[in-house]
Amino acid sequence: MDHLDALHLFTRIVEQRSFGRAADQLDVPRATATHAIKQLEARLGTRLLERSTRHVRPTPDGEAFYERCVHVLSELDDAEASLRHAASNPRGVLRVDMHGTHATGIVLPRIREFRERYPNIDIVISSEDRLVDLVREGIDCAIRGGAVRDSSLVARRLAVIPEVTCASPDYLARFGTPQHPSELAAHQAVQFFNSSGGRAYPFEFTIDGKIREVELTGWLTVNYAESYVVAARNGCGLIQLPRYHVEDDLRSGHLIEVLADFSGPGFPITALYPHRRQLSPRVRIFLDWVGQLYEEAFGPTQAPT
Repeated sequence: MDHLDALHLFTRIVEQRSFGRAADQLDVPRATATHAIKQLEARLGTRLLERSTRHVRPTPDGEAFYERCVHVLSELDDAEASLRHAASNPRGVLRVDMHGTHATGIVLPRIREFRERYPNIDIVISSEDRLVDLVREGIDCAIRGGAVRDSSLVARRLAVIPEVTCASPDYLARFGTPQHPSELAAHQAVQFFNSSGGRAYPFEFTIDGKIREVELTGWLTVNYAESYVVAARNGCGLIQLPRYHVEDDLRSGHLIEVLADFSGPGFPITALYPHRRQLSPRVRIFLDWVGQLYEEAFGPTQAPT
């Protein structure tokens, strides 16, 4: 393993806190990774990593060296990305995590166009309900809906999707159709929460030019988007979600929109990637491409958040 590859390996081990995971992500044998780090430590004349049976962590010297390595490798990636052939003919494996609805409804129907344009990029798409750790799990970027809460990641706004508040005809026949958000105290909602924890999401409405949160009660709580819609179809309560999730239900009459005059600010969709690594050409061109898909579907938005 050459010196540059050893630096890449070292930074990945620090980020993963594991020789095995780092070796797997870089596709090198575990024994090769161990030998390369021993050679690097011998060359530098200092111990970079503390090893135990369960954990790997950098020494103080290792932490300082890691920070310098990240800077040097980022500068090198930036220099390579600036070359015309690297930008026009990127290659390698691109790992993306996104919600299943975005994968099946927006990205995958057009993914062959991306492959035809960039035939040297192989794509791995995962769809997790949980909040993945991009660095630890070796994911290049993620597409997420809602507010961005992780300040350690770079965020790029892709779209703001119009939302709708709706319920089934059966529910509205039993509870009535609200004409103003102030009437919602007499209604029930299907509660939706993120699997990473925290309270159920409130509904949002524009009232007198300001965004207001409204807490609704309900007897059913879910954390999966399809369950949320199915529950509403079956009369379990009001729901509020991106309109494109329920366009077919609204057209067919299985769900009825309410409070259209008080629509909220919309549902933001954001691409996230680790800030400590230079954005590689394959990630950059994928984000440019997927950004166009969202713009075609939902209109233009500001690129950064």
